[in-house]
Amino acid sequence: MRLTIIGGGGFRVPLVYRALLSDAARDSPDRCTRVTLHDTDQDRVHVIASVLAGLAAGVPGAPEVRVARSLDEAVRGADFVFCAVRVGGTAGRVRDERVPLGHGVLGQETTGAGGVLYGLRTVPVALEIAARVRALAPEAWLINFTNPAGMVTEAMATQLGHRVIGICDSPVGLVRRAARAAGADPGAVGFGYLGLNHLGWLRSLTYRGRDLLPGLLADDEALASFEEGRLFGGAWLRALGALPNEYLHYYYFRRETLAAARAAEATRGEFLNAQQSAFFSDAAREPGRAPELWERTRREREETYGAEGRAASGGWQRDSCDLAGGGYERVALDLMAAIAGDRRSRLILNVRNGGTVPELPADAIVETVCEVTAQGARPVPCLSPGAAELGLMLQVKAVERATIEAAATGSRRAALRALALHPLVDSPAVATRILAEHAGDTAAG
Repeated sequence: MRLTIIGGGGFRVPLVYRALLSDAARDSPDRCTRVTLHDTDQDRVHVIASVLAGLAAGVPGAPEVRVARSLDEAVRGADFVFCAVRVGGTAGRVRDERVPLGHGVLGQETTGAGGVLYGLRTVPVALEIAARVRALAPEAWLINFTNPAGMVTEAMATQLGHRVIGICDSPVGLVRRAARAAGADPGAVGFGYLGLNHLGWLRSLTYRGRDLLPGLLADDEALASFEEGRLFGGAWLRALGALPNEYLHYYYFRRETLAAARAAEATRGEFLNAQQSAFFSDAAREPGRAPELWERTRREREETYGAEGRAASGGWQRDSCDLAGGGYERVALDLMAAIAGDRRSRLILNVRNGGTVPELPADAIVETVCEVTAQGARPVPCLSPGAAELGLMLQVKAVERATIEAAATGSRRAALRALALHPLVDSPAVATRILAEHAGDTAAG
């Protein structure tokens, strides 16, 4: 099986390859034998290739790694295409976060005005990638990591239909942590999860036919043992009757998270820009040390993840069990194995709604529990969202669709509508100023 990674110079690519190495010894027809990397930044992709070479040293059956110079070369012959691009690089993320903060509203990579600005820049590139995959590898499955993941997956689905599936590590991380807190094996629990990407809720957590979630929500000590419990607090979680995705902290505690972001010495984008620039520079000078340098940088990245939310909820450190890796790479490989080997699996994925949420269009991308087979991913029946959850989903979906329209057509009206309608942007006048400044920065850059 042949895998292509578009955005192959991305910092998290070695996580995917490391997970592939853990499966390398399997003598299976659906085992990955070749990984092709493609990136617009040739210096970065060769650094990542040197990291992968170090990880593969001494591992029998390690997938061959190639670097393709063009998108078309990378896509031809692929069975799976992972899309993990960052249009504008980390410098673009810095602008996405700083411009909104300068106007008194949240700047974040996927949420609020920052997410809209990132989507405006990313969707045209995502559509181009999807078109080339459709033309050159029509039987391939595209697995989208690119943020904002739900929005980008929805745009790509206009080209690829059900053959594009979006993934995120936040839901599976939430299930894993909640199961441990409830005293159950994370691999043995059932779960009910529904929402949009970075806007979802865990509604049930079952083990041997019993829902563990009510007991977990009633137990303050258990809630204090994992990240989402500490982020949101027992009183609010019991009022909700569900466990929200960590990104909902920006919505439920918008005043506190905004204050924490404005008080921070650097935005997350500024931290990552400096950190990754140093890593790629050091690894290019010393390619033999690239795997060691990558692991050290990765560990620091994981330790500092979600710092704004932790600061806004009292300040605390991440648990050691959440520092091993992002988790999204395991979701991606489980998805790939389920499709390639026709192994029936249940995963939380970003797919077309169908009738899962009747109030949303059938072709809208939602994030929910899916059954995966060789035919792809199909949402399983689930509990309907409550009125508050549905209202938030509808509003954010309107923002996503307006962003896609603006990016695909160049409509400034649609872009303004996307920014002004976002729940974390409090005025059309502010949205107008953000859009004008961001457009000026982009033109200047």
